Amino acid sequence: MTETKAGFVALIGEPNAGKSTLLNKMVGAKVSIVTHKVQTTRARIRGVCMEGAAQIVFVDTPGIFRPRRRLDRAMVTAAWGGASDADIIVLLIEAHRGLTEGVKEIIAALKERDGQQPIALAINKIDKVKAEALLRLAEEVNGQFPFAKTFMISAERGHGVDDLREWLAGELPAGPWFYPEDQIADLPMRQIAAEITREKLTLRLHEELPYQMTVETEKWEDRPDGSTRIDQLIYVVRDGHKGIVLGKGGETIKSISKAAREEMAEFLGHPVHLFLQVKVRANWLEDSERYTEMGLDFKDGD
Repeated sequence: MTETKAGFVALIGEPNAGKSTLLNKMVGAKVSIVTHKVQTTRARIRGVCMEGAAQIVFVDTPGIFRPRRRLDRAMVTAAWGGASDADIIVLLIEAHRGLTEGVKEIIAALKERDGQQPIALAINKIDKVKAEALLRLAEEVNGQFPFAKTFMISAERGHGVDDLREWLAGELPAGPWFYPEDQIADLPMRQIAAEITREKLTLRLHEELPYQMTVETEKWEDRPDGSTRIDQLIYVVRDGHKGIVLGKGGETIKSISKAAREEMAEFLGHPVHLFLQVKVRANWLEDSERYTEMGLDFKDGD
């Protein structure tokens, strides 16, 4: 009988480095929201992927950056917490941005750690630079830290992802699987549904709305006809933001609802009836319950 292996892999890096895209490509399903805006991943989302007899549990951490607000501080603490708990760490950097000050700070923090887990380097978005520049970057970054292995990947296109997944599987400790073979995420479906809606809000509103909004799944009802009714609340901090989310004649919220509903239906494999409400809650960024909903610790923002 083949020996099973299982372990946790933390993906760390600057915001927008492609961690969520890589996680989704590895798992083969959308379990982490992907947008072109930074800092979209708030909770430590775990995606589960099988590679032979190995079960790789990915911790998709928020991007590591210099925190300013309570939410920022809680996100960065969650990111390093995810790394500390993992069996393997993968530092993801963007090929075209190179060795930024942010990456240097992350590497400096890695040097201070006394963890024994292997740390790999994954240079992402390799299609954006020439081969010679890639090799120079790999040499430069490895000169800063003794990475166990370096991978050249394109998370979006899938280049190099199989090699990374195989290496991770080989490095994991022997042991029983943590989750059933067909389970792809350990987030409750209510939270995944909230993340899907938040992604659609972020994509649609671009620069109009700051990050001071959150989505909560208030009710979830599986109906006898095989469909699901989902009621969600979108919290914003100002009345003016409510108007932006609703749009003229409710056009914006209808568009967001349609896109979110279609994705939820595809994810669940059956029809979804989605009902969205927008509420103003001026102090939600200081509300501990909202942090718990996002899988973050309110105290980490102190």
